[in-house]
Amino acid sequence: MSEAAMIVPPKALRIPQMPTFNSVEEERLHRKQRMAAAFRLFSKFGFDEGVAGHITARDPEKPDHFWVNPFGVDFSQIRVSDLVLVNHKGEVVEGDMPVNAAAFAIHSQVHAARPDCVAAAHAHSMYGKSWSALGRLLDPITQDACAFYEDHSLFDDYTGVVLDVEEGRRIGSALGNSKAIILRNHGLLTVGKTVDEAAWWFITMERSCQAQLLAEAAGEPHFITPENARLTFTQVGSTVAGWFQFQPLYARIAKEQPDLFE
Repeated sequence: MSEAAMIVPPKALRIPQMPTFNSVEEERLHRKQRMAAAFRLFSKFGFDEGVAGHITARDPEKPDHFWVNPFGVDFSQIRVSDLVLVNHKGEVVEGDMPVNAAAFAIHSQVHAARPDCVAAAHAHSMYGKSWSALGRLLDPITQDACAFYEDHSLFDDYTGVVLDVEEGRRIGSALGNSKAIILRNHGLLTVGKTVDEAAWWFITMERSCQAQLLAEAAGEPHFITPENARLTFTQVGSTVAGWFQFQPLYARIAKEQPDLFE
C-alpha cells in the first residue's frame, strides 16, 4: 500500500469547531461550565494563592454584566452553581456570595476596554508573579512563547492591591489590543473571545514565564528571529489556536471532576 493510500480523506476527519448556540441560556451555561472547569484546572496547576485570582466571563445577554468566582471559595471547589453575576456597578445580581473587590476593580475595566473579548483571567501564579517582578516582556525564546510575540504588554507600575476602578482603567488601557498583560510585581492577566482562550493563554503564559526564568538561570537563551517569531505567532497565537489548546484540558478535568457541573 502506498503512503498516499494510507491518508484518511478529509471528509472522514472529525475536526473540532468552536461552538454555536441556539439560545442565550445555552450560551450562558456553556460559558459558566468552561469557567468552573478553568478554575479547577488553575487549582490543579497550582495557580491559586489564598483568595487571590479571578476568571470572569461577560454575560451573553447583558454585556455590561459579568460572571465571576465568589470571594473566598477555593478554586478547587468552584462549581457552576457557585458563580456570581455582577453588574457594571459591582452589585451582585445573581448569587449569594460576595465578590473580591479587586476582581471588580480590574475586570470591570478590562471588559469595558475590550468589548471584543468575552473572558479575562488573572491569578497570582508562582512563575508569572516572579517574572512580573523583573518588569519585562517575555522574549521569543520558545515556540510557545511566540503566541505572545508583539501581542502582550506591560503595566509598569505597582501601587498596592487594586481596589480602585481608576487603577483598573489604567490596566485596561495598558492592555490595549493585546491578548495578555504583565502586571509588574503582581502577576499575569489574559483575555480571549472565549473562556477557553483566555484560560489557555494564562496557562501557557505562566509556563512561558517559567521557561524563561529557567533558561536565564542556566545561561543566555537564543532568541527566535523576529521573522520566525512572527510566523510562529500566526501558527500558535490565534483565537482558534487558543480555544483549541484548551479542549483536551477541558475534557480531562470534566472526566476527573464531574462535580464542577453542579
